[in-house]
Amino acid sequence: MTTKGKLTLPELQQKVQFDEIETIVVAFTDHYGRLAGKRFDAEFFLESAVQAGTHACDYLLTTDMEMEPIPGFRFANWELGYGDFHLLPDLTTLREATWLDKTALVLCDLKNEKTHKPIAEAPRSILQKQIRAAKRAGYGCFAASELEYYVFENSYREAHEKHFHDLRPVGWYLEDYHIMQGTRTENFTAAARRHLKNSGVPVENSKGEWGLGQHELNVRYAEVLEMSDRHVVFKQCLKELADSMGISVTFMAKYKEGQAGSSCHIHMSLWKDGENIFAGNKKFGPVMGSDIFRWFLGGWMAHVNDVMPFYAPTINSYKRYEDGSWAPTRIAWSYDNRTAGFRVVGRGSSLRIECRIPGADCNPYLAFAASLASGLDGIKNKTEPPRIFTGDIYEAKHLPRVPYTLKEAVAHFENSRFAKRTFGKEVVAHYAHFYKKEIEAHQIAVTDWERKRYFERI
Repeated sequence: MTTKGKLTLPELQQKVQFDEIETIVVAFTDHYGRLAGKRFDAEFFLESAVQAGTHACDYLLTTDMEMEPIPGFRFANWELGYGDFHLLPDLTTLREATWLDKTALVLCDLKNEKTHKPIAEAPRSILQKQIRAAKRAGYGCFAASELEYYVFENSYREAHEKHFHDLRPVGWYLEDYHIMQGTRTENFTAAARRHLKNSGVPVENSKGEWGLGQHELNVRYAEVLEMSDRHVVFKQCLKELADSMGISVTFMAKYKEGQAGSSCHIHMSLWKDGENIFAGNKKFGPVMGSDIFRWFLGGWMAHVNDVMPFYAPTINSYKRYEDGSWAPTRIAWSYDNRTAGFRVVGRGSSLRIECRIPGADCNPYLAFAASLASGLDGIKNKTEPPRIFTGDIYEAKHLPRVPYTLKEAVAHFENSRFAKRTFGKEVVAHYAHFYKKEIEAHQIAVTDWERKRYFERI
């Protein structure tokens, strides 16, 4: 059965015929997870691009946040002339984008223009490689991502003109689960739930979160690639909907000191023949699970440092990891314990592992790829997880800590034999270079913190 809002090709053709759809957004995600691509006239899309796809400059996988080409990439550079790669629409992602006028959206796989092979460095390709590895081992993977974000009364334009200072959150007291405070933003949140549901992203619920103006909107779990696609559509919908309403949302991992960070909690389980194979009759503390569960958890935990930039990709990401802030700071697992980096929840067919390490700024394809690859390696090598931890993990100073900075994380990633073996040496080198350039950009920037601290008193 087709998910509400998803479109088959005949359904799209009918909607175009009756002028219900006029524009098709043809897009993919860059390293940051933001959508890039083109808008097509719907009739021309059906005549040409639906089968042949389209092209875009390959520099889009070598740019910084400002869209400036970064030197030093082997994949694309000035010497190679910045040619094209091929965008091939994945018609299983075709959906209405109801928050836009008469618009549909389709996500694309990136192919080499000459060989027509997948672009190994593309985020969606990286996840698809791990999905194929899981299938070869006989597993399907279901996943979910829980995204938190802050909402402001200021428009994006106004926030920019104010240099992102003194913005006004929609809430003025902590509203975690608070219905009345959440009611004040229902004009936006209800619209978001409705548009997501009508655009092929089934919704579960929404709630206020712990920070001032912080919210969470949860969508239903799905097969891991479909879930990643939903995640991308989710963020695009909320940003563009907020923009149309003259307000703004941010998915920064830590938008302000003293406020809770925004996370992307990843839930994951493996399935075979319609059954959750994490379920079992072996006892791990209060958890009844299988050896597959145990080894997947062990591998996922063991490789956090190897893949950390895929969970926390920006300078800002690491400011979220504060003790007592709801963000995990140490690598441990527990059952239904929100101080743990790995929180096991559910039982039987609902048993799953929740990794609380990724921030809301992660690229979902990369974060899910890192999670799945780590777990699969754990199964292959029968990696034992540490003993279950009970109590306040923030106080357990003896436990291994997540990296303190992006620089530290990139060093682990760049030198990781696991990462090179799993993703490929060229892919690791490509992303290590990308993250290093992000670090360099930060190192030469003069910040407000410096001006406030040194302007008069140094």
